[in-house]
Amino acid sequence: MSNETSHVHTSVVSVPHETHDEVHHGHHHETFLTKYVFSQDHKTIAKQFLITGMFWALLGGLFSVIFRLQLGYPDAKFPWMETLLGEWAKGGQLQAEAYYALVTMHGTVLVFFVLTAGLSGTFSNFLIPLQVGARDMASPFLNMLSYWFFFTASIIMLSSLFVQTGPFSGGWTAYPPLSALGEASPGSKVGMDLWLVSMALFVVSSLLGGLNYIATVLNMRTKGMSMTRLPLTIWAFFFTAVLGVLSFPVLFSGFILLIFDRHFGTSFYLSDIYINGQALPNEGGSAILYQHLFWFLGHPEVYIILLPAMGMASEILSVNSRKPIFGYMAMIGSLFAITILAFLVWAHHMFVTGLNPFLGAFFVLLTLLIAVPSAIKVFNWLTTIWRGNIRFTPAMLFALGFVSLFISGGLTGIFLGNSALDIHLHDTYFVIAHFHIVMGVASMFGMFAGIYHWYPKMYGRYLNNTLGYIHFWVTMIGAYLIFWPMHYQGLAGVPRRYYKFDIWESFKHYDGLNKFISIVAIIVFLVQILFIFNFFYSIWKGRKVTTQNPWGANTLEWTTPINPGHGNWAGEIPEVHRWAYDYAKDGKEFIPQTTPVSADESKH
Repeated sequence: MSNETSHVHTSVVSVPHETHDEVHHGHHHETFLTKYVFSQDHKTIAKQFLITGMFWALLGGLFSVIFRLQLGYPDAKFPWMETLLGEWAKGGQLQAEAYYALVTMHGTVLVFFVLTAGLSGTFSNFLIPLQVGARDMASPFLNMLSYWFFFTASIIMLSSLFVQTGPFSGGWTAYPPLSALGEASPGSKVGMDLWLVSMALFVVSSLLGGLNYIATVLNMRTKGMSMTRLPLTIWAFFFTAVLGVLSFPVLFSGFILLIFDRHFGTSFYLSDIYINGQALPNEGGSAILYQHLFWFLGHPEVYIILLPAMGMASEILSVNSRKPIFGYMAMIGSLFAITILAFLVWAHHMFVTGLNPFLGAFFVLLTLLIAVPSAIKVFNWLTTIWRGNIRFTPAMLFALGFVSLFISGGLTGIFLGNSALDIHLHDTYFVIAHFHIVMGVASMFGMFAGIYHWYPKMYGRYLNNTLGYIHFWVTMIGAYLIFWPMHYQGLAGVPRRYYKFDIWESFKHYDGLNKFISIVAIIVFLVQILFIFNFFYSIWKGRKVTTQNPWGANTLEWTTPINPGHGNWAGEIPEVHRWAYDYAKDGKEFIPQTTPVSADESKH
């Protein structure tokens, strides 16, 4: 590293030190509002994102339980459902319109509010300053705004559940014309407007967060922390932020045009449409244009969700195998390759839209190419744990579960990435099985791994291990029992998003399987409630952390006090001398990044 850069780093260390002292002198003036509500401390903001995300995960999970009951028991009557949902479940039976509203809300909430805001918002916020050696984010104020935009978006989305015509019910992708015409269905009325406003605010939140994460990683690393000494978690959060900053504005523009079509008489997405025999005046628009704008975000979105889970799994697997991560530079290279390729594959969601097959062939090639960096990561994870001295903590189990799900979910993507096969498989349960395993459940496992691993740093206490093991095994087995059979349904042609299948002779015989899936889904949901109990109970009653570095890890967050204040380090920010993965080296179990390199040390 040149002298110039080291001067820059020294000044970065010394200036925040003064602000840190000011913060500490002003600690007793902090009110409840400034400390816990409108906090600018990245650690508190991370907890706000996490707890809001957990609320949405519970609600989104509940939606899926309700519509799985409909799919498993289409003719049964549940009196409690009418009590809970009122008009939506007349006589204890879920109405078709309500079913579509629940499916739409389940998708929207889980993809955007839980796995984007809940995952990146929590761990990028919490770990970036701690692992790069910064007092806080580049702009703590923008960071706070990012959370409050998300909170406002959450309130608006929640309120759409209570409007008379119901929440939006045209699918989480919001394709026109269902989303562009208020007359199309009850859910396309005010519920859709609330959905659009909420999503627009969510995009603003993501952009504020993403710009902040990029600025912090590039500008606020401590002395000695070169980019190639960063833990893989930080590389993953960095690329995630880059993906979000480049792709969310495209979705935002798509939503703006949709608002114009809905309320200002434009025809960006509408053409040749008849409602009840009456021709609409809209001419010249293209519903396919919306799909391009949506999926140009929609595919990078898959990696916005996956990359943080990949980064955390890399760190947790290495720490708990007591071995250096295998192929550090290859891991960064594959993250970079995924980031580039993520922008070049969006039309594989559109093979059946009448896309030119010649153009489709390019997207097939690029889609299959993205399997290469993904495979590099998988091989490196497996090689990292190979012959390691593995500690099976709950965090480690969830990280291993993530790798398992990523492999099995990724393999089915090879089927769907083939444009000829996709004609048969598109819009069947095969698609649901694929993306739930590879994106939904896998990323959830990454999130759980992160929570179990960094909880002692967040709250100064441990989560209960026994409940953690129950949580892992039931969720892992349950996830495969729910989604694996769906592949076979999809291969047989069972279409997704249908309210009931008993009227079809060809799909009637799946009723037993549908019941089975629904029962397992309820069990898995109940175990998540057990996790939420464990989380909140442990904040106050969990076993206290007594050592600064409970996992014997090398990264900087474990050099802070057990309960770090605003500013993270009490004195000077530590200087970094080595990469983050010196485990089992020269007879030492681990060598923290702050340990100077000795003259006789072996090279890694």
